[in-house]
Amino acid sequence: MVRPLVIAAVVMAAGCTTADDAAAPSGPVYDGVETRLLEGDLVSFVVTMRGIEDAAPLEAYARCAAAQYALIRGYGFARHVRTLVEDGAGIWRADAVYTISPALPQGLRTIDAEVTVAECGLNGIPSV
Repeated sequence: MVRPLVIAAVVMAAGCTTADDAAAPSGPVYDGVETRLLEGDLVSFVVTMRGIEDAAPLEAYARCAAAQYALIRGYGFARHVRTLVEDGAGIWRADAVYTISPALPQGLRTIDAEVTVAECGLNGIPSV
């Protein structure tokens, strides 16, 4: 016969975590977006993340922010101009500049804002 006290101890031990487990993020942490209107249709998105190993998730986060911003402003498209990335002690930061427009802009790095925002939602990437 198993004693109730033993069962309670096993159940309690199974739910225990150490302070290190609770403090360590278990994946990417999206630390926010700062939007800066530069001039006309040119917009800078400064995004910050932790818990990533390269710039790809950071660039995706900026793209999602740009797409949502375009929709908020009543535009359907954006075009990537440039992204500057820096990593310091595990905190990644990017300054990404996009143009927003009502019609599909010329260039190779264009995004359809509505499609991009939907993809971001499916991938769990927050936007503005």
